[in-house]
Amino acid sequence: MIIVGLDEVGRGCWAGPLVAGAVMLDRPSVQPIRPAGLKDSKRLTKSQRQGLAADIRIQAAAIGLGWVTPAEIDGFGLTEAVRTAMQRAFSQVREVVTVYDEIIIDGNINFLAEYPKARAVIKADASVPEVSAASIIAKVARDAYMVDAAVQFPEYGFDRHVGYGTALHLQMLKRHGVCELHRRSFKPIRTLATW
Repeated sequence: MIIVGLDEVGRGCWAGPLVAGAVMLDRPSVQPIRPAGLKDSKRLTKSQRQGLAADIRIQAAAIGLGWVTPAEIDGFGLTEAVRTAMQRAFSQVREVVTVYDEIIIDGNINFLAEYPKARAVIKADASVPEVSAASIIAKVARDAYMVDAAVQFPEYGFDRHVGYGTALHLQMLKRHGVCELHRRSFKPIRTLATW
């Protein structure tokens, strides 16, 4: 069965983009070759994720990444931002391949309900290899983006917390205020933001 798996990362972050990954591992009529050790990206070390992401990029039939900016998240709201990220990621996969049996989205909301073959599966990132691969690809891409952002905004420590709501991030926000990477609609940021 040919599956396109989708997952997102960065939903709860205070700063940076939300990123969805879409991965099709198998090709029609070809014996599957899958990277060993696929699992939910949160259960892997940084080096394991990076190694698997490299393997996935070599072996997968198709990969897509859907990026949604902090400004878009503020404008759309979080649920619509996730839908937009998944649509963008899936559209990249469809540019490469159009033959698949099923689309599996991690979670309890089918963000691609317009596609008859799409369904949501809770904890699919731990049970469906394609969804695990999507979570890994998205996490590695987003983390790399935030490490790069730390060069432009060194005072926030983005390379250490990648935008999540840590004590360090809060400390830096109180000291330096809000920058353009922060999601101003999120309550912790809204209370600190000077519009």
